Amino acid sequence: MFNRNGSSDGNSNYSRVNQDDFSDEDHAGGPDGLVRNQQELMRQQDEGLDMLSASVLRLGEMSMGISEELGQQNKMLDSMETDLDDAADNLDMVTRSTKEFIKQAGGEKNCIIIIALTIVALVLFFFLIYG
Repeated sequence: MFNRNGSSDGNSNYSRVNQDDFSDEDHAGGPDGLVRNQQELMRQQDEGLDMLSASVLRLGEMSMGISEELGQQNKMLDSMETDLDDAADNLDMVTRSTKEFIKQAGGEKNCIIIIALTIVALVLFFFLIYG
């Protein structure tokens, strides 16, 4: 049997009830005192069960909320995965088109000519300013 424990440490709200606490010697009323003690124990047990029931209800509500949240997040992840697949396909298509365009435009030769002309322009600009 358990007895309500008034401790505020948060560990346990109940402690074991010693059977010696309810011996016939302690009850001047005889059987009536024993019945009162049993009724008190039943009241305490009912309080404990009520608290347990309330805790179970709260946990049930929390688990339903978590379940709904996970469902929404799964939908969002599925949508994001589809969008990423579409973006990857588009990027592959653009990359292939760019490679074909570079090949048709003269490829690496034109790139080297552009780099060389840029260097010449920078050198001339340097001489113009500091020369």
